[in-house]
Amino acid sequence: MQKVEFGWHSPAVNQHMPIVTYGHHGFALLLVPTAAADYLEYERFQLIDALAPHINSGKCKVYSINSLNNQSWMNKPMQGAHKAIRQNQWNQYVWNEVIPHIRLTSSASTPIVVAGASFGALHSMNLFLKRPDLINGVIAMSGVYNLMEYTDGYYDDQVYFNSPAHYMPNLTDHWYLEHIRRSKHIHIFSGSGPHEAPDAARQFAGTLYNKGIWYELDIWGQEWKHDWPTWRKVLPHYLETRF
Repeated sequence: MQKVEFGWHSPAVNQHMPIVTYGHHGFALLLVPTAAADYLEYERFQLIDALAPHINSGKCKVYSINSLNNQSWMNKPMQGAHKAIRQNQWNQYVWNEVIPHIRLTSSASTPIVVAGASFGALHSMNLFLKRPDLINGVIAMSGVYNLMEYTDGYYDDQVYFNSPAHYMPNLTDHWYLEHIRRSKHIHIFSGSGPHEAPDAARQFAGTLYNKGIWYELDIWGQEWKHDWPTWRKVLPHYLETRF
């Protein structure tokens, strides 16, 4: 498997941001880390190995990036308003820097699907819903879609606008809704085992339904818990059966 590590000084976040690419061809699968993890997390936990047949066959080319959760929502001493500012800077990094990098290293017409597990599911869904003109779909695994699960009770306009469970019920802008509705890859997964949140997945799927947005809600049984063995099974399953 071809692996390339790269990086640059990001103007949006004002620090070096690494990125790793696996594969050579196919649609772009952009992976967002869980919680406080980094761009190599999916490799460390063998999810890249689980995706190897799809990467090596040219079905997808995987891009994995850093989060800044340690500098925002996971940074306990930081003021809530500053956490929200850092979140927005990271969003801009993805939209204005990572997406162009993907275009440059694939093609201008390559579809981009963003995916993540746990906190990465919320970020992935948020990135897609706010820029459906840039990102073509999302695979959200084991997520909750209410950002206040991570804010220690802090709430302001920027929390609202980064919390899909908050802003989607009120979204009426035709441009956004029509771009979101064009996607055939909005996949919401949850297990039913320990530390999973199937009701959060159902509730958010209901919000999309009420907006006339196509989605797939997939709830697996109690043997599927909030952990890497689940995600190593789920993501290859989606690539095998949905793409």
